Amino acid sequence: MYLINTINHKSKKLNPISNKEPVKRVEKILKEFDSSIKIIVLEQTARTANDAATALGCKVGAIVKSLLFKAGEYFILCLVSGDNKCSLNKLKKILREKDVSMANPDDVKKITGFTIGGVSPVGHLKNVNIYVDEGLKRFNNIYAAAGHPNAIFKISFNQIIELTNGEISELSE
Repeated sequence: MYLINTINHKSKKLNPISNKEPVKRVEKILKEFDSSIKIIVLEQTARTANDAATALGCKVGAIVKSLLFKAGEYFILCLVSGDNKCSLNKLKKILREKDVSMANPDDVKKITGFTIGGVSPVGHLKNVNIYVDEGLKRFNNIYAAAGHPNAIFKISFNQIIELTNGEISELSE
């Protein structure tokens, strides 16, 4: 594994990533939800699911991809297993929308407050409905971005549903 450390009071002085506002925003929400969930700062980037799985020494499917979509005039976030692809056709049926597409990088930043590669399932600047792919259920623990491409956190499927108030759906192709 290529971990630097989990964020705690000592490591905040050593690691500038832990002091970044988006990471602090996620950390605050995680602490309020369950103080045992810690942000892990990686030496290597976890910008992609493959990068994160390599850095953590886990299966790609255990990595949560947080994908923002524009559906008509609003945005939704889909949490999908790293080894799956989100199906636009399934999403259109679930949302009953004809016009569904990936959000552009500017909209991702404006809506979530995170840059692509570090989009967390929580801590968004604007409220978005969240859909969680049932394909993530097959893992005891899953790993999601924590506001920066080098910051992640480990959580169970049931916890992420509770934390995000996400709707479990069949999203993947």
